[in-house]
Amino acid sequence: MRARILFVFLLITSSSFAQVSTDQQLAQYYYSAGDFEKALPYCQQVFQKENTKFTFLRYYTCLLKTKKDREAEKTLKKQLDVDPYTVDYPILLAEFYETHDEQKAANKIYQRLMEDNASSSVKILEVYKAFKEKGKTDLSLQMLEKGRKFLGNTYPLHLQFADVYLQMGQPQKMINEYLELLENNKDFQEQVQTALAQHIDFTQTTNPTADILKEELIDRSQSRSSDLIYAEMLLWFFTQRKQFSLALTQAQAIDKRENNTGYRVFELANVFTQNKDYTLARRGYNYVLAHGKEKGFYFMCENAVLHTYFLEATELRNLSQDTLQSIIIKYKEAIQRLGKSRNTLTILKELAQIQGLYANQVDEAIKLLKELMVIPGLSVIQVSEIKMLLADFYVLKNEIWEASLLYMQIDNDYKFETIGFEAKYKNARIFYYDGDFQFAQSQLDILKQSTSKLIANDALKLSLLITDNYGLDSNYTAMHQFAQADLLLEQHQYKQAFVLYDSILTAFPYHGLADEILLRKAQVFQQQGNWSEAINYLEKLLKSYAEDILADDALFQLGNIYENHLGDKEKAIENYKKIIFQYKGSLYVVEARKRLRLLRGDKLDLEDQM
Repeated sequence: MRARILFVFLLITSSSFAQVSTDQQLAQYYYSAGDFEKALPYCQQVFQKENTKFTFLRYYTCLLKTKKDREAEKTLKKQLDVDPYTVDYPILLAEFYETHDEQKAANKIYQRLMEDNASSSVKILEVYKAFKEKGKTDLSLQMLEKGRKFLGNTYPLHLQFADVYLQMGQPQKMINEYLELLENNKDFQEQVQTALAQHIDFTQTTNPTADILKEELIDRSQSRSSDLIYAEMLLWFFTQRKQFSLALTQAQAIDKRENNTGYRVFELANVFTQNKDYTLARRGYNYVLAHGKEKGFYFMCENAVLHTYFLEATELRNLSQDTLQSIIIKYKEAIQRLGKSRNTLTILKELAQIQGLYANQVDEAIKLLKELMVIPGLSVIQVSEIKMLLADFYVLKNEIWEASLLYMQIDNDYKFETIGFEAKYKNARIFYYDGDFQFAQSQLDILKQSTSKLIANDALKLSLLITDNYGLDSNYTAMHQFAQADLLLEQHQYKQAFVLYDSILTAFPYHGLADEILLRKAQVFQQQGNWSEAINYLEKLLKSYAEDILADDALFQLGNIYENHLGDKEKAIENYKKIIFQYKGSLYVVEARKRLRLLRGDKLDLEDQM
């Protein structure tokens, strides 16, 4: 008997659940389709069986949409009696009265809602957010004002006030709220800076809101000089506006008040370096160095100062030999003071690169690198990095098989690591230069699967070059000459390389290497810092070979020149856009999109940042 009763109970319960599920499905279907007449009975049944905010709001909406206004009002009032603590319900009732020209009744509800919830910070925020979501900014402000009156300094609501004033277009009040928050709690400094950066476009030359913030910070830092928070905020402001000279002056002033620790100035000088303002960066580093070796940042500053010279040499590429020689002297003086050890390995390698790649002192660079190989305490990977540089310089001296031997050693030691892939790629180029295209191709085929995206792309480009052009003429003359010219470029023998390139165009005027030659010439002028000539050759390539494989390379290089060397933001954007929209299959699309977003000031997502 008990088993029979249980069976009947389960059958009824199962049937009930099935009915509810069917009602929910039909309610969802008709409601989503906008057929509120058909959705209404199902939404009502679901609501009666399961009274939640979600089911009520759907039922209430169906009543309004089907013109059952008084039934909607009655249902809403009943729901308020059942659940008086959900703030959305009284707001819905007030809105109902507003739509029926009963503003006084609506205002009465709003005022009661605010008064009943003004003594609890949790409820204040709940009501404030509810008003904000409904677009009722004035009521949001009233709620906050009542809350501040009750709570005082226990929960001052600065962030919420600032948000409301932003919505109301009152930047002065918004800024005051943020700064008053810092007055009460300095732990919010990073949060306030983030919020201000979101609300103010610091990249604009003229921005009234930025001007208001600047004046307010100056006023507060002067009137409340004992409090460093406003001086720190002013330093942050100058940095955001890229007014780096003012930022440095401010950082030094703060540093003097902090007993000359040098930390802020050092960090700021690093920012200058990242922004390629090397002269100002050196001023910052030298300020720290002037305070003596006992400061914790002294050694890092010595390295950082020299690194700015290295960056200038490698990025500007058009420094005179006299300037390069003066930089080399600075490095040698530092090494004389600091000695040759694993602690100075970075500056020693930088010196070798300046000597070998830019100052035409390859023999001196090779001699220095051989000395570095025997410095005690170096890790195996550090020795391999020195070997790689040494091999590169052997290529410059045309001792390509000495270079190949070193590349092979690194490749064998690190078969599955980035440095090993790099060595394999550079060794493949040795065989390419020598005209052994088949062996070079076999090595490149392996590298196309490399985990290093940059090396894989380089390998793919060289592989395509060989595949597309090898064998186009019966005796392979053009390809051999082109490879030899590439070697001359690698050795910085630009005039001789150009002669070979031009001889190819003369002997084989319709050869597929013509666009490659234009790109090579453009790259030479980039290496020399002759941006106008580089642009000239890249534009020639685009004019004559817009449909060929190197067009996206040319566009990306143009974008890079305008962005990083000529400071022409608009032209950089123009070239990156062309890659994205006209060459959608390009390897540069992802990087072009990232750079475009940075130039426009868009917020990067996590994938872009990575």
